This record gives sequence, structure tokens and C-alpha cells, in this order.
Amino acid sequence: MPQPVSSPLAPTPLPPTENRLVALLRRAGLLDWFLLGLVGAVVLAYWFPGAGSKTSPIPWKTITTAGVALIFFFYGLRLSLDKLRAGLRNWKLHIVVQLITFVAFPVLALAVRPLFGGDKGELLWQSIFFLCALPSTVSSSVVMVSMARGNLPAAIFNASISSLLGIVLTPLWTSLFLHTSADSGHLWGLALSLTWQVILPVVAGVLLSRRFGAFAEQHKGSLRISDQIVILLIVFTAFCESFAEGIFRSYAPTDVALLGLGMVGLYLAIFGVVWAISNVLGFSREDRITALFCGSKKSLVHGSVMASLLFPGMAATGLLLLPLMLYHALQIILASMMAQHMGRQAEAKS
Repeated sequence: MPQPVSSPLAPTPLPPTENRLVALLRRAGLLDWFLLGLVGAVVLAYWFPGAGSKTSPIPWKTITTAGVALIFFFYGLRLSLDKLRAGLRNWKLHIVVQLITFVAFPVLALAVRPLFGGDKGELLWQSIFFLCALPSTVSSSVVMVSMARGNLPAAIFNASISSLLGIVLTPLWTSLFLHTSADSGHLWGLALSLTWQVILPVVAGVLLSRRFGAFAEQHKGSLRISDQIVILLIVFTAFCESFAEGIFRSYAPTDVALLGLGMVGLYLAIFGVVWAISNVLGFSREDRITALFCGSKKSLVHGSVMASLLFPGMAATGLLLLPLMLYHALQIILASMMAQHMGRQAEAKS
């Protein structure tokens, strides 16, 4: 009997071991295109710092400003007021999540401040404190809670409320402890920037959500990609400016490695604190999962936007975003593995 002849156009199957490796990396979040894009943006900024710095002929500031406004407008379109009202009932869970996000994180950063000495250490600590002052993510928090079989409506409520609270609380924390200009002119300019780049787009989106909310929800995948592209542009221009000004010259690769380990420690410490509080308060399994994944996350979207608003023209913005980028990558990798493990446990019990 003649053997079938394979078509030359048919793709060559990968070896089973390679298939398993690719699947493992994808589950761990290491093949996420956005994470790879962040690395690529930093590498491009290193090799071509003039392309995204102030000397570039491309109006990066105008482009990213418009992109930020669109991000928050579409966020407002997808913000369901009905779901927010329904989520108000579980007030104890919400208080825990928001206190962890906006109090426990900054207090932990303040506690380790004595470990960072000198100008070099002070700048690094400021970037860590900025990370700790940010709100939680929206999309990834909800995705992780869904994977782990947690309280999904409560996750949507907490992630959304955290983003709104961050518009006020993040600038408040940074104005208290970071080297932002304290003059009234700067504060007035910051208030105006926050209003027309963040608050007004969110309000406009909420007002139009009944008419266009279904469209935004239907195309949320495409909108998420556009959000990520804007963030990549912000990261690229921030690192271009930092490389052009030589901000990273005094930091060795070992410093970055130690910073990465510190971000792992920060994530695990917060995870442990939330777990302990949830047990003390007698949370159900579903509520505990929601508290864990919503309370331990930090938003790269808000961080990139707030960095450009709170520290305009600052050459060290790239360094300011470095801990946030490391934490973002680690929270996706660690949280995805934990969420899948918890999801498998829930399936085994059901």
C-alpha cells in the first residue's frame, strides 16, 4: 500500500518536547507579546536614544497625550455603573483590597527607605515608591480571578474603583514623598492635565457607555492592543530620554538583577499579607482569591500615564518606570501560575 506523500506546503510539526516547552512558556506569560514588546522598546531606546528624545522631529508628546486620552475614554465606555452598584454590597472585601493597594504598599516602601543610601539609592527608592502608590490593574486582575475561580463581580468592582481612586491618591502620595515640584503653578498644571487627559475622557466614556458600551465591549481585544501600543510608545520615549541623559550609567546589571529580586519579594510579601488578613476576616475562598489578585497588582497603564504627568520633562522617567516594568512582568508570570493552580484545585473539588 503506498505511503501518503506529505504536501510541501504543510507545516512541519514541532517536536513534542518543543511543543510542551512553548505551551509552558505561554502559560507562564513569558511568550506574551506585550512583555516582549517592553523589552524591545527598551533595547531600541538604548540603541537609538535620539529617536524618542526631545530632539526628535516626531511629536511624541502630542501622540502619547492623545493616546492616553483615548485609553481612558474607552475605559469609561466599558465601565458599567450597574455592575459597580451591584458590587457595593461586599464592602469588607473592597475595603481590604483598597487599603492594601493604597496604604499597605506605600507603607512597605517607606519602611525599607533606610536601605537606600546616597543619591543613587534615593532615586531608585523613589521609583519603587512610585510603583507602590499606583492603583491596581483592571484587565489582568479580572482575568486572574476568573482563572482561579474567584468572585468575578467583586474583582470587576475593585479593579474599576482602584483605577478611579488612583487618579486622586497616586498624585497625593507622590506629592508627599517624592521630588515633585510643589509650587502652585505646577500643581495647577498637573490638575489641568489630569482633568483633560484622564478625568474628562473617563466621564465622557461613562456618559456614552449606554450607547457605545456594547461596541467597546465587543472590540475590547482590539482596544486592549491599542492601549498596549500607547504604553510601548510612552516607555520607548521615557527610556530614550533617560539613555540620552546618561541616567543609567551609574547602575550596573547587578543593580537591575537585585531590583528584580526585590520586586519578587514585594509581590510575595503583599500576597502573604493579603492571605493572612483574608483568613483572619473569614473570607470565603472566592473572596480570598479576589483579594489576593486585585490587591497585589499594579497598573502599568496608570504608571506610564502618571509618570509623564507628575514628572514632566524629567530625564529619569525611564528609571522611574523600571521597577514598574519588572513588577508588571513578574506579576503576570507569578499570578498566572498561581491562578492556574487555584483553578485546577477548584475543578478537582467540584
